[in-house]
Amino acid sequence: MNVMANDRNAPATKGDLEDLETRLKGEISGVDSKISGLDSKISEVETRLKGEMSEVEARLTEKMRDMQTELLKAFYGFTESVQSRFKAQDDTESGLKHRLTVLETRLLEVERRLNMPPAA
Repeated sequence: MNVMANDRNAPATKGDLEDLETRLKGEISGVDSKISGLDSKISEVETRLKGEMSEVEARLTEKMRDMQTELLKAFYGFTESVQSRFKAQDDTESGLKHRLTVLETRLLEVERRLNMPPAA
């Protein structure tokens, strides 16, 4: 029988086919169990990645809020300086208008004393 086992041209018996079927079923079963083990490992990795992604998202959201706060603070500071300049310009303009009004009043008084008609 040993000679026949090495003879590649010998016809296969029903027993040989059954042995082959048994071996293949065993190997397929082993592959199935390995695949099943891989599925559970993949699920574990997916779960871990989802958790890590949630943490990254939370940190990123917090950083974005911090950046937004810093930008708003900078804009508020800029707005305050612009408002101060506008107020200073308004005060200067108001002072000039007041001085002009005083000059016009004094000129009118001079014209009255000289009996000059006001210019139209």
